[in-house]
Amino acid sequence: MQFMSILPNFLRSVVLTILLSFVAPILLLTVLLATLSVIGWVPGLEAIGQAGTTQLLKFLAVFGSGSPFEGITVIGFTCSLVGALFDAYSFYRYQNLNDH
Repeated sequence: MQFMSILPNFLRSVVLTILLSFVAPILLLTVLLATLSVIGWVPGLEAIGQAGTTQLLKFLAVFGSGSPFEGITVIGFTCSLVGALFDAYSFYRYQNLNDH
């Protein structure tokens, strides 16, 4: 009977963690890519901005089998899986520590 009262809280926590863990790395990498692109417009720093953008896209392509978009998606899914596992573990530990 106690399981049914815990389930909605657990599901809400896991879903929120999955969403935030998916969006956070995508947002971080997008901001980094945008920053490097803007640096490429600054006179005298074009080479640094272009090289940084190229290297970041190559890095993402490694995880996406040649596609940077797939790479950023794979990184997002991986981070969401790790976040969900961590949330499930911490929820389990919280329930066990409160029982005693």
